[in-house]
Order: sequence, then structure tokens, then C-alpha cells
Amino acid sequence: MLATIRFALPAMALTLLPAVGAGAAYAAETSPEATVREAYAITIRELAGIEAGKAAQPPFRPPHRQRLMTKELSALFARDEQFMKESGDQGNIGSDPFISGQDGEVKQLRVTVAERSVASATVFADFISFGPVRVTFRMKLEDGRWRIDDIVNRMDGKDYTVRSQLSQPYDCGSFMKKPCKR
Repeated sequence: MLATIRFALPAMALTLLPAVGAGAAYAAETSPEATVREAYAITIRELAGIEAGKAAQPPFRPPHRQRLMTKELSALFARDEQFMKESGDQGNIGSDPFISGQDGEVKQLRVTVAERSVASATVFADFISFGPVRVTFRMKLEDGRWRIDDIVNRMDGKDYTVRSQLSQPYDCGSFMKKPCKR
């Protein structure tokens, strides 16, 4: 009987390992910093693709934004994209908010949670891109997953939120029932 227990315990432990592993993966997937890390993994691949002459989409474009951002922020980005498509002009975001600039790189990335409550969090992404950069992410728990609700870039000592930039009015657009003339 003792021999049976001795062999049964390791077998039970091996049986439970996938469940524990799945739980750990689920926990990481639903943490605010995991969402930001995923966005930067996409950003790094996109920047490498640009270097290699291969097209890749940044985190604020489909197919990524619906997964990484709140519905409201995703809709604001979609509206900005629609304006650019219809008008041929630059939208309200003139740079990549994930690198806080038009050109850059992401080296020595460090992602930390500054504040966290049950349904919101503030996450810092610190990295080197022609000098030290800090991008602040305001996160919300939406549909059981941590999503980016706003991105704060600091330029010339002033904070700029992506949400406020994307909320600015447009001159034209089908979403305004005022067609753009190209």
C-alpha cells in the first residue's frame, strides 16, 4: 500500500501540473503589465519589420488594438484611421504613442505597475530610444481582461494623453456626415 501511494503521488503531481501551468498563464495574461508587455512585443516586431523592409502593424492598428485596448480607445483610433483614409491627411496622432515619437527603438524595456485597484491600474514602460523614455498606460479591466484605456507621452516636460488627442475634432469624415474632399 505504501508503495502504491509513493508512485501515485508523483503521478498525481504530474497530472496537476498542466492545470497549475494553465492557471499561471491565465494569471499572467490577465495582468495589466502582461497587456503592456504584449503591446511592446508587437512594437519591437514592427520596428524590426520596418528595418527589414517588411510591413507589420503597430499595437494601435488591427488586428491588435481590439485585443489590447478598451472598446472606447479602440473606437477613437478607428475614427482617426478613417479620417486619414478619407482625407489623405495626417490624423490627430502624429507619432507612435508606444515609443513616444515618430522614429525610435525599444531597448532595455522595463514594465512596472505603479498603481492598481480592482478595475484600473497605471503601468509604466521605461526603455531606451535615443535616450530614456517613459510611457504611462492607464489600464482598465474590461470583459475580464486588462486593456489599455489611455497612453500618456511626455514631451518637452508636458504630458500628452492619446485619448485627448484622438478626441479632438476633425475637419471632415463620414463619421461626421461631412465628406472629405481629396
